Amino acid sequence: MAENAQRGPQSIDMSRAKIGRTVADSTPWWPAPVQPSKGAPNILVVLFDDVGFSDFGCYGSPIETPTIDRLAAEGLRFTGFHTTAMCSTTRAALLTGRNHHSVGVGCLANFDSGYPGYRGKIAREAGTLAEMLRGGGYRTYMVGKWHVTSLTETGPTGPFDGWPLGRGFDRFYGFMDAETDQFAPELVRDNTPIDAPSGYASGYHLTEDLTGQAIRFIAEHQANAPDTPWLTWLAYGACHAPHQGPRDLILKYDAVFQAGWDAEREARLARQKAMGVVPASTRLPPRNDAVRPWAEHSPNERRLFARLQGAFAGMLDHADRNLARLVGFLETAGLRDDTLILVMSDNGASQEGGPFGMINAMGPFNGKPEPIAEKIARIDDIGGPATHSNFPWGWAMASNTPLKRYKQNTHGGGIRDPLVMSWPNGIAARGELRHAFRHACDVTPTLLELTGVAAPATIGGVAQQPLEGVSFAAALAGADATRGAAQYFEMFGHRGLWKDGWKAVAYHPPGRPFDDDVWELYHLDQDFSETEDLAARHPERLAALIAAWWSEAERCQVLPLDDRFGPRFAENARRFHGPRKRFVFHAGMGHLPTDVAPDVRSRCFVIEADAVLAPGDEGVLIAHGDATCGYSLFLRGGRLVYDMNVGGAHAITISDRPAPPGRHRLGVAVRNEPPLRRITLLIDGAAAGAGETELGFHNFISWSGLDIGRDRGSPVADYQAPFAFTGRLAKVTVTMDAAQALDGEAIGAAEMARQ
Repeated sequence: MAENAQRGPQSIDMSRAKIGRTVADSTPWWPAPVQPSKGAPNILVVLFDDVGFSDFGCYGSPIETPTIDRLAAEGLRFTGFHTTAMCSTTRAALLTGRNHHSVGVGCLANFDSGYPGYRGKIAREAGTLAEMLRGGGYRTYMVGKWHVTSLTETGPTGPFDGWPLGRGFDRFYGFMDAETDQFAPELVRDNTPIDAPSGYASGYHLTEDLTGQAIRFIAEHQANAPDTPWLTWLAYGACHAPHQGPRDLILKYDAVFQAGWDAEREARLARQKAMGVVPASTRLPPRNDAVRPWAEHSPNERRLFARLQGAFAGMLDHADRNLARLVGFLETAGLRDDTLILVMSDNGASQEGGPFGMINAMGPFNGKPEPIAEKIARIDDIGGPATHSNFPWGWAMASNTPLKRYKQNTHGGGIRDPLVMSWPNGIAARGELRHAFRHACDVTPTLLELTGVAAPATIGGVAQQPLEGVSFAAALAGADATRGAAQYFEMFGHRGLWKDGWKAVAYHPPGRPFDDDVWELYHLDQDFSETEDLAARHPERLAALIAAWWSEAERCQVLPLDDRFGPRFAENARRFHGPRKRFVFHAGMGHLPTDVAPDVRSRCFVIEADAVLAPGDEGVLIAHGDATCGYSLFLRGGRLVYDMNVGGAHAITISDRPAPPGRHRLGVAVRNEPPLRRITLLIDGAAAGAGETELGFHNFISWSGLDIGRDRGSPVADYQAPFAFTGRLAKVTVTMDAAQALDGEAIGAAEMARQ
């Protein structure tokens, strides 16, 4: 077994080298590098986002996933794999082998509640799989979504100790937030924000880019260190909103889903039973709350909903095709047999699309409705660069077949997910199923056992928490023993506990006293889909499981319970910016993440750019956001323009006179006087045109960041990005009035749209 010391600069052991007066009477000594265990496999973790239990073809879906299906046929499918109901939290558990509250990521990376279990960042006492494997002689590569660093620490000053390179990965290419536009992503290479290689017009898609980067990292590794094993962690943005993909793949699924979600659930369950994924006795639970029968919707609504589902399906289909590229590369390079591949999802399908789905969620989350007629009129935009689409509840319910509820919830639909494992030289099984209970925090202990790397007592001088997950390495050889340890669940006050095949679970409506929550009891070994509540029949067992939940909650830093996800978002922004009212951005900077950019939601503010103009100069002075939401101040045709884009609706104010050549202060003043925003353009402090609008950034600006002197990626306004400023820009100053009251619950709802 490899000694698990941290790789890095090693001190010279003077006792091992003989130092004479000259080289002739001296003897050199070199420290031996850490050697991995003999036969240690390469590891490829492929983590999908918001993909439900039944969405892979090998779990019952009609969505075409032949690459994943092939891996399952060449290895194992797990039917009892559980996650934590949300993205940041599952990633924290997967990466550390501990419960997410125990490592400080009890909820999202988007806020720090001030309690040990809710810091939004993995504790140093919880080493990551990358840190542990790197100490065991591995090289480690991270590609794709991170989202386990406090987002207020993702700006240009960091701190970088919670970024991938600060947590054990040797290289990183991906994005830090919960989501990003698939055609114009917010990208980071190592610790540096970068522009996307190209855009929608040239055929760019993030999934293809991430796959290419994963191939590049592995190819370069093989060229330089072919005898050293590697970990590559590939976390796709698919299938998190925005659902964006190639148009031909989206349209392909119109016919597949025209029968609707009720028929789809029945068909998926039938396939699952035939495959042995679920027991033959499994029943479908009733439709989730507020999901109407498919037949009750109008023909136009059904056509719209099928297209929204097609965007999800096309995105997954596209990702599977790209995964085929990566698997094909492993085969060509002679690496496939010695590579352990895991394919999984981070939680169940998303409920953030609401009952009717969304084409651009950024409008509704800023008070601009998106009525059905408007959605239908934009049906051909779905999945394209100007959309932030998500499917309706009915399709999320079908994704989670045969389970109840969704992502965020601790019923099966939120926490039971697919897991495929394939390793030709290490797993003899071909197409077998494993049904025992497993949890996300069990993955790291399993991989450590398979690689022969011991969990270290210290990392970087910091004493480590014990692993809480339980290795299931024996299941790879057929020993599908039941996990002995109990496992709790908690998210936004929803709670649950599994033990010995039984599960107690409580759904928690926000704002209801926790003591009023109704606990349900299911015997999962007999009732896969949680359809028969046995609470009244076995009150003693239920009471014991509830007591065990409280005990685990105290041990793992789950307390205090907190269902105020909205106020937590609002408080986080206020705490981060504090009393600061003035921001100065100098020419040349950009890529400022939205969580650290000036928070102009429901605020009065003034923007002024110090610029030198020559005749004909034009371009962006400052822009925050993208085509779905944001604001931009720019020069075009000699005139100053301010475009407030709220969910694709534009309030545009143009100066009443040209900006003259020379050095000037060009700006805009926005007064928030509900229900209006009063906009005044400024040239050297004097009014130069005005307008007003009921549009406004009430709760959310954008998931795309702020730029100075250009608008990279997806453009806020009707210009061609980046529309770089051609004059000389010295600086841009943003000055805000005192903070105004923010609606925490509304902000929370908006923020949850991107989790």
